[in-house]
Amino acid sequence: MPKLSQVKARDLVKVVVKLGFRFRAQSGSHAVYIHADGRRTTVPIHPTETIGRGLLTKIIKKDLEITKDEFVKILKS
Repeated sequence: MPKLSQVKARDLVKVVVKLGFRFRAQSGSHAVYIHADGRRTTVPIHPTETIGRGLLTKIIKKDLEITKDEFVKILKS
């Protein structure tokens, strides 16, 4: 399993959209994306910061319901 590195919010959003999530709303610096099956995730949108490994792991496992390997594969495609 590859070690996750920090990613920028725009890269995470690209993966989220590729997985079928759609933008729902934005409150301040947090964008909410929902999936047709009811899953939802919130992505912090801070232009000069990266998303840390802990939050990224939580989003991948609990919100997106994919493995780290699948995330890295989608991110690179």
